[in-house]
Amino acid sequence: MTGIPGAAVLVLLGYLIGALPFGLLVSRLAGGVDLREHGSGRIGATNALRTVGLAGAVLTFLLDVGKGVVAVLMVGWLYVAGPPGLPAWVAAAVGIAAVAGHIRSVFIGFRGGRGVATFAGTMLATVPWAAAILLPLGALIVWRSRTVSLGSLTGVLLAPVVTVVLVLLGLATWAAVALALGGAILVTVAHRDNIARLRTGTERRLGR
Repeated sequence: MTGIPGAAVLVLLGYLIGALPFGLLVSRLAGGVDLREHGSGRIGATNALRTVGLAGAVLTFLLDVGKGVVAVLMVGWLYVAGPPGLPAWVAAAVGIAAVAGHIRSVFIGFRGGRGVATFAGTMLATVPWAAAILLPLGALIVWRSRTVSLGSLTGVLLAPVVTVVLVLLGLATWAAVALALGGAILVTVAHRDNIARLRTGTERRLGR
């Protein structure tokens, strides 16, 4: 694949990879339940944890991260390089499409998850240093606050900032910044109900 047509095909494939509803499949296999009918109605790891338990949540998280990783790496496997730097921008667009696919999956009536794990996968494949900083930070905040959305949003909103710093240090590209910014916007919008509850102090915590 090459040029704009090839990039467009890869963006579409990235969306379809991101749209794979692994959380829904895991919950059905693990507990015979439909995540969309329980808890938040989302198909991500947090709702899986509350619905089918830790093992199902961990598997869901890893599969959703894997979607982001595969979507980005797919560009390197299939896209024939054009002008210098173009593959990196195509990979950024594909990564954003994968996050969008997870949030609004065509396979389940354009419902989905919050996009955090898939976004983490795209960053892991594109800017490992950013992922190495942000994933532990987000996990620490979740552990201390017992609030998954707070840790997730903190990591997501800091992603563009950390990536810009890495660009200045010569460890990332501006295409990676575009991925971080685009993914952060999508994930933040998907958390708009969580943000409202965080502001009123009514957001649900782990263990409750």
